[in-house]
Amino acid sequence: MISQRNISGFTLIEIMVVMVIIGIAAAAISINMSPDPAENLRQDARELALRLTTAQNEVRLDGRVIAWQALGDGYQFVRGTWTAAPGSVVPVVTTAGELDRFANDEALRPRQWRAGQVDVSPETPLLLTSEWIGAPLQLELRSGEHNVAIVRDGTGSYRVQ
Repeated sequence: MISQRNISGFTLIEIMVVMVIIGIAAAAISINMSPDPAENLRQDARELALRLTTAQNEVRLDGRVIAWQALGDGYQFVRGTWTAAPGSVVPVVTTAGELDRFANDEALRPRQWRAGQVDVSPETPLLLTSEWIGAPLQLELRSGEHNVAIVRDGTGSYRVQ
């Protein structure tokens, strides 16, 4: 016959001590973890690369040019006819009427930067055409002292560096 004194297990006090130790360790770890200030800019760059790919696919399906424009605190995609004005390297709209700003398109609607104010180089709008092979391109995103580049290769693939 087994007596009650031979049954082993943890007492309530022992369990409470272990829980306190786990709590202290978790608090110490969370205090030491500080967010990376450049993470928001990298996240913005990854999302923009994805949206540029989506816009490029839309142009190839639809045939109409889409331009991407940086707005300082955000960016937008617009569809219209874009050409360089005589004597200017900055593309301008040549169509009369309202541009399609993709207000109801979840993938291409105007967005705000997570990183706050972001400077983009080059500053001119990026024109996405239906060409399958295009010139390589590099967009530089800067927020404070942090930089991230989005690179498009000749095949139209975008990647974040």
